[in-house]
Amino acid sequence: MENVEETAGTKRKKKSVSEWKALVADFQKPHAGRAWWQVFNTMGSLLGIWIGLYFLQAAMQAGEIASSTGWWITVLLSAFAGLILVRAFIIFHDCGHGSFLASKKTNNALGFITGLATFTPYYQWRWEHAIHHSSTGDLSRRGVGDIWTLTVKEYLESTRWTRFTYRMARNPVILFLIAPLFLFLVLQRFPNPKAKSREKKSVHLMNLAIVAKAAVLISIFGFVPWLVIQLTMMTVAACCGVWLFYVQHQFEDAYWVKGNDWDFTTAAMEGSSFYKLPKVLQWFSGNIGFHHVHHLNPMIPNYNLERCHCSDPYFEKVPPMNILTSLKSINYRLWDEDNGKMIGFRQLKRQLALKELDQAA
Repeated sequence: MENVEETAGTKRKKKSVSEWKALVADFQKPHAGRAWWQVFNTMGSLLGIWIGLYFLQAAMQAGEIASSTGWWITVLLSAFAGLILVRAFIIFHDCGHGSFLASKKTNNALGFITGLATFTPYYQWRWEHAIHHSSTGDLSRRGVGDIWTLTVKEYLESTRWTRFTYRMARNPVILFLIAPLFLFLVLQRFPNPKAKSREKKSVHLMNLAIVAKAAVLISIFGFVPWLVIQLTMMTVAACCGVWLFYVQHQFEDAYWVKGNDWDFTTAAMEGSSFYKLPKVLQWFSGNIGFHHVHHLNPMIPNYNLERCHCSDPYFEKVPPMNILTSLKSINYRLWDEDNGKMIGFRQLKRQLALKELDQAA
């Protein structure tokens, strides 16, 4: 018999594991045509932009295009390529789950290629991301593949230094601009001490590949043009990518519990958002806004996520988040265990002030 749970003031049926697995079975099958078309329109677009940038630089050097105009076009094209890199990362992401194509070897090879485009070591990222999927929403298993999140109690019991560093880490400028660049350009260059040999080797191999790629591009473009292009691409891609990851799990009614209370299905359907984006942004983000479906079954490739979401009312009853409402997530910084929701520092301050008034009375 199906259980009934209360959600947003309405009753809805809660599917058992066997029931929702039956719903997603057809959508977890890779489709070669859709997959390779996505590779072509994503990686082909990136290659086309690099070629266009080469001819643009040549035209600038020949005096056919004014230097100021040429650099503006260079930055704009590079920023556009950064958006396409987000889509490339989703292909990389699906390869890591083994869901993008039926062939394991092809998934791994394509994962390395798209990882090179996004400066991300394939096997180490795959290992860390698997931990994220198996522990998201579990307060007892935080720390790998997620964003640093403290409970109200933990924050209040922390030292001043920990509170300061946490507030700094949660500052929007640091969280969505500085941290993404640090993650992809610096942190990904070092192996995780807890990783196994293959994962560690993947980091060193990717570093060598990045150096080789950079050397080739510098020989073609020159150091300064390459640096401007590459930094612009990576800044846009990294910032957009971290923002997408953030709003997928950091929203007011997110799911956080401890240990034995954790449930995989509930963590997927209530701890992962449905980020309803305009079609053009949905294309750039590789449908990852259907994150509740993805966490329910990570073997569903991104090109099947929307189809799965629309296939049954069970998926559509997850409250959607749009661009405007997602901006509220910036203010959610602590998990309030007493009230079961994310709150901000101002809300905590008001709670503490009210508590002092009650005690004084």
